[in-house]
Amino acid sequence: MRIGILGAGQLGRMLALAGYPLANRFVFLDPTGNPSAGIGDIIIDPDQQHLDEFLAKVDLVSYEFEHLSVDLVRTIEAQKPVYPSSEAIRICQNRAEEKALFTRLNIPTPQYRLVDSAAALEAAARELGCPVVAKSITEGYDGKGQAVLRDPAEAAEAWASINHPQLIVEAFVDFVREVSIIAVRGRDGQIVFYPMAENQHVDGILRYSIAPLPDLDAGVQATAETYIRALLDELDYVGVLTLELFQVRDGQLLANEMAPRVHNSGHWTMDGAVTSQFENHLRAIQGLPLGDTAARAPTCMINLIGREGDNTAILAIADAHLHRYDKTERAGRKLGHINLLAASHEELLDKVGACAALLPEAPSPRFSFE
Repeated sequence: MRIGILGAGQLGRMLALAGYPLANRFVFLDPTGNPSAGIGDIIIDPDQQHLDEFLAKVDLVSYEFEHLSVDLVRTIEAQKPVYPSSEAIRICQNRAEEKALFTRLNIPTPQYRLVDSAAALEAAARELGCPVVAKSITEGYDGKGQAVLRDPAEAAEAWASINHPQLIVEAFVDFVREVSIIAVRGRDGQIVFYPMAENQHVDGILRYSIAPLPDLDAGVQATAETYIRALLDELDYVGVLTLELFQVRDGQLLANEMAPRVHNSGHWTMDGAVTSQFENHLRAIQGLPLGDTAARAPTCMINLIGREGDNTAILAIADAHLHRYDKTERAGRKLGHINLLAASHEELLDKVGACAALLPEAPSPRFSFE
């Protein structure tokens, strides 16, 4: 099947790598003017002048990131099948819409307020109690478009730094760990779930994901599955959906945000699961049976950020798998990732520590179950 991908970054690249064994062919429509996929047929189209050319080459369309014009996706939907739908894009682009959907489906979230001025931001910070996190309701990702207020008096500075007409202000959550659940829904409504992962972020950027978790109560996994199933069914969703959550001390889960695509916290599945999130996304959008999501072994994904490490030494680690994105080094840029597998979590933590020591400026890995 000829599959069109909106976006041409590393997620699209990994979708293509998973799809070639299925005899898929890929055409990327890059709206940024700066593609990095380095694979497949790439149409660079920042001014939307080549849409007809793109559509003529594909049977169906998916996407690798959600910061797309909803009107563009709707235009494509009128001519070709698009999975997930433009409605999923519309909601996930807007944090206010996303939180309203969570509330409607009885998915708990941290307390929040919507504000449209520095004065309203200050009032929300006083009401919720500092610290609070202020985020632009659209366009923010990887820590961009947000600020932490430790005092209401910082509101004016935060408002100016974010520079967005509307913000969502969230109460600080005293969480035990950040986790995510990834699920896949097929065109026939079949749903499969991956084991939950624990994620460590630094400055808003994911650095480590580990799955499955040795101390995760089966009831917590079941609760997360209930929440994401509600989202999948409500949106009549097809493909991979990711739900990021906070787990607090009593085990309760609070939803942070969702992503309508394959996700960085699911990269561990490329080597650590029976079927990767990328292959399962492609199976779903083509109407094929979904693959087994079970973990093969305890697995940790380490992001390569800004600078690459000693690749020879990294590959000398037993059961280490290096995935490079063919990008040049730049501060804060995702250059690739490493998946480490081990027979036990104790062995895995030793490997993660050894691998992190080979990466320039990598933060110390810390997991809640240590």
